[in-house]
Amino acid sequence: MSAHRTRTTAFTLNGVEVSETAPANAMAADILRDRHALTGLKIGCDQAVCGACTILVDGAPAASCATLAFTLDGKDVRTIEGLAAVGGKSAGLADGDALHPVQQAFKNNSAFQCGYCTPGMILLAVALLERNADPSRAEITEWMSANVCRCTGYQMIVEAVEAAASAMAEAAA
Repeated sequence: MSAHRTRTTAFTLNGVEVSETAPANAMAADILRDRHALTGLKIGCDQAVCGACTILVDGAPAASCATLAFTLDGKDVRTIEGLAAVGGKSAGLADGDALHPVQQAFKNNSAFQCGYCTPGMILLAVALLERNADPSRAEITEWMSANVCRCTGYQMIVEAVEAAASAMAEAAA
């Protein structure tokens, strides 16, 4: 397909149905950042290696810098901005809470410094905890190694994921 051809795709973005017409070679990151002002997703390496641009597509982590926008058709897409729903209605939130339990755990455990990788790390942790509510430290470490953090090291990040798992288990009980 040539770059001048366009494709229309319809998907759910942070709980809202959207439709986009874009060049066939447009990347999800470009559509999300440029057309929807979802700048929580960062462009780090632009080669699907660092994880800064992580989004969740049907609950699975995806590198938005390497995901063609048209492949989102019919999918559920979540960005960091979509974790804490208005009125506390997203999964894991009690009424009135402003942050998702993973976001709160990152904050409480100082699991960030510059913050550049943090949105991708948080979404990666959410995907892990949605698959496995009680992961071992080794599982968390392996899972989180998919995203690169150059500031904190991973100890505080692993501790934040453990704390989020605990908080989410308590909320579910």
